[in-house]
Amino acid sequence: MPIRTLQIPTSDGQADALAAYPEHGAQHPGVLLYTDAFGVRPVLRNMARELAGHGYYVLVPNLFYRHSPAPVVELPEHIGEEIRPALIAQLMPLIEAHTTERILRDADAYLRFLTAQPEVSTGPVAVIGYCIGGAYAMRTAAAHPGQVAALAGFHPGPLLTDARDSPHRLVPEITARVHLGISEKDKAAEAPAELYQALDAAGVDHTTEIYPDTTHGFTMADTDAFDPAALQRHWDRLLPLLDRTLTNG
Repeated sequence: MPIRTLQIPTSDGQADALAAYPEHGAQHPGVLLYTDAFGVRPVLRNMARELAGHGYYVLVPNLFYRHSPAPVVELPEHIGEEIRPALIAQLMPLIEAHTTERILRDADAYLRFLTAQPEVSTGPVAVIGYCIGGAYAMRTAAAHPGQVAALAGFHPGPLLTDARDSPHRLVPEITARVHLGISEKDKAAEAPAELYQALDAAGVDHTTEIYPDTTHGFTMADTDAFDPAALQRHWDRLLPLLDRTLTNG
């Protein structure tokens, strides 16, 4: 699958990004993929390429482009538990600076850019997020209900907080079909009932699952959290969701 590096115009500058899409010249449904905190790197390129192989145009922006092009911190080939805290400490100021207002401004720019690409077909798009990207994906789906038809989050970042704009409070704005895959050992698993209730009360078509025997980051093959069986389960949930919502499968 071709991989292109791109620059996305935003209200705050240019966001570097990669795009993966099928080789043949037809148009394909668009997918916006939000990375985990560690950002755009080889494992995300591989995931984007895998999705593209199933017939999608996949856009993967550098979430922290305001700081620097990706990678925004120096990353080892494998992110082990011994180095993870130090990396998170470097990234936390960037995460904290990435306010809801910035997330939403960027989402507008990413979707506008995605749908303008000549390789992208008209019609709805999907938004996928990993780790903190799961919360960004939920905000994007809530802000663009007429455009986002599928929302998927895996080992998502905080979806239930005390903040007035907590992602779970945005659920009534979502019209997309939703799948959330939550790690059994993740803090997000501590209060799934409230999340289920919010989704049910809003009438959102959703599946929300606790992935057994997993820790936060289970889809990421370059981390100690990686679980091959859980990654496959993630594909088994994600691909049918995209097929139903974007290709009328």
